[in-house]
Amino acid sequence: MDCANCKNPMITAELEHVEIDFCSGCGDIWLDAGELENLLADEEQSRHLLASFAAAPQSTEIKRRCPICRKIMEKVFAGPPDKAVLLDRCPLGHGLWFDRGELKHVLELETLNQNGKVIRILKDIFGDTD
Repeated sequence: MDCANCKNPMITAELEHVEIDFCSGCGDIWLDAGELENLLADEEQSRHLLASFAAAPQSTEIKRRCPICRKIMEKVFAGPPDKAVLLDRCPLGHGLWFDRGELKHVLELETLNQNGKVIRILKDIFGDTD
């Protein structure tokens, strides 16, 4: 799979028994459908986060194509309004695209990942992706 941002080949890495696709060129991450929920490993946290997704139709950020179906992804906010992170979501449900550092920001939301284990692993694998 090629990066939807810089077109470099994506590298598949395993993070907490979840395969993620990572671009070594720009630091973007693709999570297939269900992989974010698997990273969180808590059904209540997963439901809470997914319920927080809100469409961002007025976003001026560059629109990207889903690396699976090639449809233009929709922009969505994840998290509470005061800390929301703008993500790309496949309109057919194939997955989520995280620009460099966005996955870490989503996982740092105060209601998620209280022990920070996944964040520490992200930093170990990819460095500090801010």
